[in-house]
Amino acid sequence: MRNIWTIASREYKQFFISPVAYAVAFLFLVVLGWIFFSNMLTAITYAAYQSYAPTVQIVISPMVTLFLFFLPAITMGALAQEQRMGTMELLLTAPVKDWELVVGKWLGCFMFVLTLLAVTWVFPIALNAMVEPGIDQGLLLSGYLGLVLMVGAMLAIGVAVSALFSNQLVAFAVNLGIMMIIWFVQAVSTTGSATGGLGDKILTYLNFVDHYVDFYQGLIGVTNIVYYLSVTALALFLGTMFVETRRWR
Repeated sequence: MRNIWTIASREYKQFFISPVAYAVAFLFLVVLGWIFFSNMLTAITYAAYQSYAPTVQIVISPMVTLFLFFLPAITMGALAQEQRMGTMELLLTAPVKDWELVVGKWLGCFMFVLTLLAVTWVFPIALNAMVEPGIDQGLLLSGYLGLVLMVGAMLAIGVAVSALFSNQLVAFAVNLGIMMIIWFVQAVSTTGSATGGLGDKILTYLNFVDHYVDFYQGLIGVTNIVYYLSVTALALFLGTMFVETRRWR
């Protein structure tokens, strides 16, 4: 655990000296703030004609989509940069196990995104102050819990992909492509099979966003938690395998 925490701490600190990380975080918060402001203006205009109170979903919903595009940029250099700079060989010869390296890199990225998520709480707090009698706290907590689980799985996939490449842009593009596939896999299953067979059910189950819908609606399901944890564990395992193949090259 000490090795994992050391790697994670180093990775986390690197984000605060990286211009790319600052640019990603800044752009993410600016886009989210603009969407929040636009939704509030719409809500105020709508309220003049009928009773309408915006919910915390106007904050959570955009984040789900934004993370699809922003998280690959956060993980693209996790291991790819180490390979490009030639420091991967030093890490592989250090008294650190492959899985500790992968999990440490993932944990560092995860802590950075958790920090970013903590900053986004300013929007629900502002919304709670503007809405009477306040926003649904249960919906807020379930929504953010789902985001944490989903983000953890997406980051794990990103770290695994990063282990395959030395070029960060290639790692970003491949990771984004993989995320797009599992993001929209339901549309493929719906149009590709009208019988509702086993293959259709498997494709539907693999849909990344579908497992977030319950959290978005204020429901916490064990199946959805297991799904995201399983994807995270599988991705970290594959990432470890990719690193091990480099050790034997």
